[in-house]
Amino acid sequence: MKLKRERKQWENEEILQIGRREAHTDFKRHDNFSEKLSLNGEWKFLFLKAPEYSPEHFEEKNYADESWDEIKVPGCWERNGYGKLHYTDVWYLFPINPPFVPSENPTAIYRRSFEVKKGWKNEKIILRFDGVSSAYDVWINGTHVGYSKVSRLGSEFDITDYCETGENQITVRVYRWSDGTYLECQDMWWYSGIFRDVTVYTEPKKAVNDYIVDADLDKTYENGVLKQTICADVAADRAVWKLWKDSEEIAAGEISLENGCGEATDLVGKVESWNAEEPNLYRIEVTLFEGEQPVDVIETQIGFRKIENDGKNFRVNGKVILINGVNMHDFSPKGGATVDPAVVEQDLILMKQYNINAIRCSHYPKASYFYDLCDRYGFYVIDEADLETHGFEWIEKYEWLNEEESWKNAYCDRSSRMVKEHRNHPSIIMWSLGNESSTGANFDASAAGIRALDNTRLIHYEGDFEADITDVYSTMYTRLDGMKRIAEGNDAHGKPHILCEYGHSMGNGPGNLEEYQELFRKYPRLQGGFIWEWYDHGIEEKDANGNTTYYYGGDYGDAPNNSNFCMDGLLRPDRVPSTGLEAYKQVIAPVKFTLEDAESGELKIESRYQFRTMEHVVLIWEVVHDEEVVCAGKVEALELEPEKTGKITLPYKVEEILPETDYYLNLSLVYKEANQYAEAGMEIAHAQFKLPYHKSGKAQQETKGAALEVIKSKTRVTVQNDQVEMVFDRVRGKLLTMKKEGKLWITDGPSLNLQRATIDNDMYKIVDWREKYFLYRQQEQCECFRVQQKNETVEIEIHTHFSLLSQAFGFKGIYTYIIYPDGAVRFDLKMNGFKYSKFVPEFIPRIGIEFKMPGEMRNVAWYGLGPEENYPDMKAAAFVGLYHKKLEEMHVEYAMPQENGHRGEVRWLSIGNEKESMLVKAETPVGIDVHDYTIEALDKAKHIGEIETCDETVVHIDAKHSGVGSNSCGEEQLYANKTRINDYELKLWISCVENSRLTEESKKVRGMENE
Repeated sequence: MKLKRERKQWENEEILQIGRREAHTDFKRHDNFSEKLSLNGEWKFLFLKAPEYSPEHFEEKNYADESWDEIKVPGCWERNGYGKLHYTDVWYLFPINPPFVPSENPTAIYRRSFEVKKGWKNEKIILRFDGVSSAYDVWINGTHVGYSKVSRLGSEFDITDYCETGENQITVRVYRWSDGTYLECQDMWWYSGIFRDVTVYTEPKKAVNDYIVDADLDKTYENGVLKQTICADVAADRAVWKLWKDSEEIAAGEISLENGCGEATDLVGKVESWNAEEPNLYRIEVTLFEGEQPVDVIETQIGFRKIENDGKNFRVNGKVILINGVNMHDFSPKGGATVDPAVVEQDLILMKQYNINAIRCSHYPKASYFYDLCDRYGFYVIDEADLETHGFEWIEKYEWLNEEESWKNAYCDRSSRMVKEHRNHPSIIMWSLGNESSTGANFDASAAGIRALDNTRLIHYEGDFEADITDVYSTMYTRLDGMKRIAEGNDAHGKPHILCEYGHSMGNGPGNLEEYQELFRKYPRLQGGFIWEWYDHGIEEKDANGNTTYYYGGDYGDAPNNSNFCMDGLLRPDRVPSTGLEAYKQVIAPVKFTLEDAESGELKIESRYQFRTMEHVVLIWEVVHDEEVVCAGKVEALELEPEKTGKITLPYKVEEILPETDYYLNLSLVYKEANQYAEAGMEIAHAQFKLPYHKSGKAQQETKGAALEVIKSKTRVTVQNDQVEMVFDRVRGKLLTMKKEGKLWITDGPSLNLQRATIDNDMYKIVDWREKYFLYRQQEQCECFRVQQKNETVEIEIHTHFSLLSQAFGFKGIYTYIIYPDGAVRFDLKMNGFKYSKFVPEFIPRIGIEFKMPGEMRNVAWYGLGPEENYPDMKAAAFVGLYHKKLEEMHVEYAMPQENGHRGEVRWLSIGNEKESMLVKAETPVGIDVHDYTIEALDKAKHIGEIETCDETVVHIDAKHSGVGSNSCGEEQLYANKTRINDYELKLWISCVENSRLTEESKKVRGMENE
């Protein structure tokens, strides 16, 4: 007879809970009607291989646990030395056999005591867990009181009858794996334990059990409509409510109760509505009466706003809003899933400073305080059920659980409890059924359950590919051409569209954000999207030298893993905003400037605020050249209405136009006064316009020097006089060294280069680039070498064949060095692409030159885009200007080291010491990067602190550098931003000058410009 495997409690999808209270809204109770006791802190802790190994009577009040370890709650046990950290994107960490989980099921028993005050026995005593992964049992004083699942939702237990006055003992047994784990396969580190707050609180015997408030607006969007539902203990007969704005009472009323429940709808008159730009909040206080005796008082913050959907667009307060959002996990480099609320608040402040107006809670609900913060600071929030079954896609049976009747209640429980707890928050505009779990009857039931609870918000779920049950059409990582098809089509019933994930911010990137934003602005159906994601999930550790570094998948011996795919945030693990975040801020800025008439200073201003006037901002302007401010001013009276366009005239004037000098109008929009997330003067947006002022200068004659001598040997050519010495290798066709007045400036001369260190957003090209086209095995062969003396100059012409191992494509290089008696060098390089077969990559990372200088040359200056790194498709935050940095400041610290520090549109570059520099002028703008390490060293490093530096300064000058895209999960580089096997040219002028004369020398018109 075949034995049937019996389901254990934690393997039974039909047991949703034991003894858990019904979920209710997260209102606040007045202190004189409730006391709170935090159970955060040290707990006794026993770690086991499986629940069955639990010691006998472990739950008893007087069990001897003195020898047990101690652990801090809240906390993930993997971040406290127990179990193993493991990162996967789509894989379960055990065989898929629902609802069964491994027999070896890491389990932890937590124990501690707490004090019950004497008066508490006249109240209800409630135990609350804000988050435990993945399932757990609870005992009080040795008696079992409950069991719960759903890791990232609150659970409450009424423990009144289990407590006694004085010391009480609580035991919690937590199971890493449960049937619930099958519904929690999200793209993140796997964490276990009591990772959110634990609280004991009291409430009156006759208490408000639930309070639901919909703060709506009438059809004019001006008057507030309060719809209230209250459920209380049966003894209560009425509830009195008062509505406050700050300290002013603006409305009041009464709700009659029958069997403890009642409803009321009241028009409260003109109100200040809530939206993400102006998050106006009100406080509503409700007093529960038994006769004339108040028995409970609660309050909650509300915001009056109306969400509507006409099937084509969704609106807030009558306006079709544009989502400029981010996805946000709970994450801390030290705590894992345990986050500090103060740090989370700083995250939200940072988001506001970067013009972000929306957050998707990926991929689970957050603790209630988070929504309070979103209400206060102003964010449109998608609250998402703790549900993802991505691992089933891997085995090509995505819908397995979605159609199982026995799992239906588990699906519905996750969404309905989310709604019941968070539905009073005005910031939440959509409920999401979960993430990446396909569709099926259980999702239909979940959507129906949400609508029965709350019909005031939209339902979202990207897995509903045709938007059959959702109110919005949601896709992720849709390419730009696909976005246009959606915008112009009528698929998914023509419903409004959002990108719930796009702009994958993995490593260096994302690119192409401007192109997405242009589509959002052009097509009404496209209502924006959420960048993936906010924070790099790098785990903070110390390297062998005691320095901080960040680990990712595989660093803990976890296999299989998805490597550094968790390092995909706009905010780096050290909380430093990435270049991508700086660019995103400008792309989504709430204003657009257009210089209509540069001569008169007529400036068009388009307000992209949807609700807020521009009275709160100041426009600062200045006209600059090089590092000089020619004139400046500010405009403090910008009273532009939302979504309106206006024009102003800036009274700039340039009295004297200097030769060979560019003039720019720089604009900075700043906050006029401090607010809850920004200081006065903090920048909101900036813009730059080149002004049509130009004056040609006279050619500067070269300084005379002694006649140049050419010394030839079988393998070398040396060109020298008392000013300069340049040594060439005739065999390899390469400049070896360059000295000026005896000082060494170049230690290894220019050679062709098409490599860059791997970036994450090239991950799907890397295999071909490495293993098919061998881009990292480049080779340059000398085809001919010619020396000519022309009047006072010496010309070296070198022809090369530049290609890759076993390849038949590349570039024919023609190097021309014209050496002048004063030591100046004209450098011209033609790179003519060739393809001897069709076996050619679609594009290459870059094309240009690499050369090396002595390591002491650590002062870098350039005139071009900056000050921080920028790339052709990630430059929205960059201005043209003259910038200075130390060599180490040219590096950008990605947790997974990769190509970084590029600056584009560079007119000239200087590299030197404190006194003098080598100046490189470009006839047409070039790209540069300057580091103290090689491409190979950067590519080899896998963590911060592992880049092997060298004793030389490594310089790259690119004729073209490809963009970064976001193709780790999304759009690749656009056609215009790809480097191909075409013809390119570099025309440079090289000289050595004192630092004080850099700007002056950069403007001299010499040989290459007037020949």
